[in-house]
Amino acid sequence: MAEVEESSKPLFAGLSDISISEDIPVEGDISVPLGSQNADNDLSTLDEPVKDTILRDLRAIGQKFVHVMYPKKSSALLRDWDLWGPLILCVTLALMLQSGSADSEEDGRPQFAEVFVIIWFGSVIITLNSKLLGGTISFFQSLCVLGYCILPLTVAMIVCRIVLLGGSGIIGFAVRLIVVTASFSWSTFASTAFLADSQPANRKALVVYPVFLFYFVIGWMILTFSPSH
Repeated sequence: MAEVEESSKPLFAGLSDISISEDIPVEGDISVPLGSQNADNDLSTLDEPVKDTILRDLRAIGQKFVHVMYPKKSSALLRDWDLWGPLILCVTLALMLQSGSADSEEDGRPQFAEVFVIIWFGSVIITLNSKLLGGTISFFQSLCVLGYCILPLTVAMIVCRIVLLGGSGIIGFAVRLIVVTASFSWSTFASTAFLADSQPANRKALVVYPVFLFYFVIGWMILTFSPSH
């Protein structure tokens, strides 16, 4: 019976008899170290002016363009990846290939959507192929590298448009061929320079071949482009 009586008592029945002495201080301050506040303020961009944010992003894109034009073993494109640069290059290249003409489908020139889909779909396929072959970089890091390495071909498109202003003769075609070939080689070399270390040594050729085809198709579209009359 005694055990039944003890079990029927509330669990916290004795707490009401406990009193806190007035001599024991119960007040206090919670302080945060100044170092942690400064670190949080440095990482936060909520209070940053929009102009500063845009300028910082543009500087980051410009630095990645420099890395592509002077490729070397650097983790800048992989560590601070973004898709703003590839998007700008893709839209610029698609607009120049379309030449802003509404009847580009009739005269054989590629539509804006066709160029856009070819570039992004090709980048996704190459990235998936790299991952399936054991690549160690992330999906968006590979898209970033492949997109930024279109820069030489975009520059080649600008040069070809300028050359075409003087006519489309044999000399003009030869100049365009040299420029496109050099840009194609530079894009392939730059992309493989960034992606090579992330692939197994015995499978690098299987990764480089789709990259070669990807930039070859873009280069062929640039070389065969002819302005509307």
